[in-house]
Amino acid sequence: MSKLILTTEVTGLGSAGDGVEVKNGYARNYLIPQGFAVAWTRGGEKQVESIKAARAARELATLEEAQALKAKLEEAPIRLAVKAGREGRLFGSVKTADIAAAVAAAGLGDIDKRAIELGSPIKGVGRYDATVRLREDVVAALELDVVAAR
Repeated sequence: MSKLILTTEVTGLGSAGDGVEVKNGYARNYLIPQGFAVAWTRGGEKQVESIKAARAARELATLEEAQALKAKLEEAPIRLAVKAGREGRLFGSVKTADIAAAVAAAGLGDIDKRAIELGSPIKGVGRYDATVRLREDVVAALELDVVAAR
């Protein structure tokens, strides 16, 4: 097992500044190369404290912004036009990056694709629900309207 310090939020693992223990392969092949974590060192505790202090300062400044964005996201459904066959089956599926791009195109703001959580894969036209974790304590319910592109 490897002990790491997370530098960004990783879904299911922790937030920036958290110390976690993961399997060696996960650390070596994914977390460290992607820049999501750094190896735990003796000076790591100082680094953890500085990351947590920076995160706390950002959170205080963005609480109001996150609540305002949540209200905008929950107002109306987001329309996604995708290629589909005759029966409404999609060619592929709707990814979280597609949803983030549709939110930005609607003029509602930029959200991180990693903050979007889908209950199940979207492989057909219709209405779907997704959640967007704007902060640890602010979660927006997003309604998606998937339509066939002409």
